[in-house]
Amino acid sequence: MVLANAWILFAVLGAALVALVVGVLLGLRGRGGGTAAGGAPVARAERIRTLPAFRRAVRRRQAALAAIVALGILAVVLGGVVAARPVAQKTVQPVSTSRDVMLCLDVSGSMTDVDKEIVSIFDKLSDGFKGERIGLTIFNSSAVQVFPLTDDYAFVKDHLRSLMKGFDYSTDVPEQWVGTMNGVGASLIGDGLASCVMRFDHADQKRARSIILATDNELNGSPIVSLEEAADYAASKKIRIYTINPVEGVDEPNSKTLADAATTTGGKAYALRETTTVSDIISEVQKQEASQLKGQATVIWTDVPQLWIAALIVIALGFVVLLWQVRL
Repeated sequence: MVLANAWILFAVLGAALVALVVGVLLGLRGRGGGTAAGGAPVARAERIRTLPAFRRAVRRRQAALAAIVALGILAVVLGGVVAARPVAQKTVQPVSTSRDVMLCLDVSGSMTDVDKEIVSIFDKLSDGFKGERIGLTIFNSSAVQVFPLTDDYAFVKDHLRSLMKGFDYSTDVPEQWVGTMNGVGASLIGDGLASCVMRFDHADQKRARSIILATDNELNGSPIVSLEEAADYAASKKIRIYTINPVEGVDEPNSKTLADAATTTGGKAYALRETTTVSDIISEVQKQEASQLKGQATVIWTDVPQLWIAALIVIALGFVVLLWQVRL
């Protein structure tokens, strides 16, 4: 324990010392003055002072007065300690119980007409999740992490809405394309999905992890990892994949391959414009058992005046009782 404002205690001790010295000097001065003003001389007073009962009464009174002074000084010191704010160091390690959800978005040319709609779906999903950590990765021929896993939902919404504005394509190279065209080809679904799998942190901890993959599965190039291989990789990490397909049923082979990839991991496939897509995905994610995640330990200082206040109350009560006993 330390005092946040130690100077207050030193000031109180100084004032108490000055008051004690002044009191002693005034007492010595009063003794040197003989009979107190207004007092009357008593004949044979020396004989009274020799009586045992008188001596006991004097000793009791002296002890009581000394105790009153001591309690008074102690009360002043304790009051100074309380005023100086006693604080103690405490280490806090926050623990959150949640699931991890990585939003994975294909921003290739074939998705141009629906990306804004999909980001709107992502925004609705963030409204439905309660405490889950959410991240976003976008990809075309290469992948870019827009934001890492976080439970700061205001931060998530700001980035989703900023991304949504980018899909207005008011510039030659839209902001959301920067960094996503560094590879050969386009819409490399397997590479994008594998990159999303690798965006999860705390790999040594067992946690509920899900990927919400939005793509039309129109491959244009030669990926390093196929969609099937990326799905198997996710399954090996116990990550479930939920797919959102904007052209469900239009291209049956691509739709089936995408649905099979989701099924491989224990997830499901959804069409973009199904009325229950958002609620169904939220329900499926939240069926998984949430896990505890320990945050970074932080050292904080907390006020701990309780013991000192209790001691001050006890001393003050004792002081009042002694004053009443001595009739001061």
